Amino acid sequence: MTHANNLQEIAAVEPPAGDEGIQLLYSLSKEELVRIIVDDAKNWLAHDGVWFQSLEKKYGMDVAVDIDTDAWRLFTVIEAKRIMERLSMKPGGGIPALVECLKHRFYARLNLQESVEVSDTRAVFRMLDCRVQSARKRKGLADHPCKSVGIVEYSEFARTIDPRITTRCIACPPDPHPEEFWCAWEFTLKND
Repeated sequence: MTHANNLQEIAAVEPPAGDEGIQLLYSLSKEELVRIIVDDAKNWLAHDGVWFQSLEKKYGMDVAVDIDTDAWRLFTVIEAKRIMERLSMKPGGGIPALVECLKHRFYARLNLQESVEVSDTRAVFRMLDCRVQSARKRKGLADHPCKSVGIVEYSEFARTIDPRITTRCIACPPDPHPEEFWCAWEFTLKND
């Protein structure tokens, strides 16, 4: 089943009785739904940020990053599985499946990202504008040190899409990075 067929199937479903929050969505235009999706993504990111800042304030940066890493280890797998289910994908789709799934993450609704150098065996994913990092820059703060979390997040996401995919960090704060992007990740499909 294609992505377009999935959307047609969803649109043909009657709203569940008694669930006012879901019923409301069926009455909205496509533009209103897109605004809600983007706003929900912003709310998710705001919660993630205040959660992290609360940990940092109480326990310090190192502990906050350790706990954040553990949370992302679990969340990124959940997110990947839900995206694959929504797109009717099974694990093992290789680099093309990973590149497609990256477009469906919450971050894709908030950040400017791109996949480049894409082939059947390799892709480079770059975060051109990161909402978190850009906000810190505007406030005169140092880059958020997200590399250790990113290694877990992107490795586990890619491995969930296809266990044969390995992930390598090209650049991510606190390491230096070029002005063109905040972080970059190389995904490679291992030969069996």
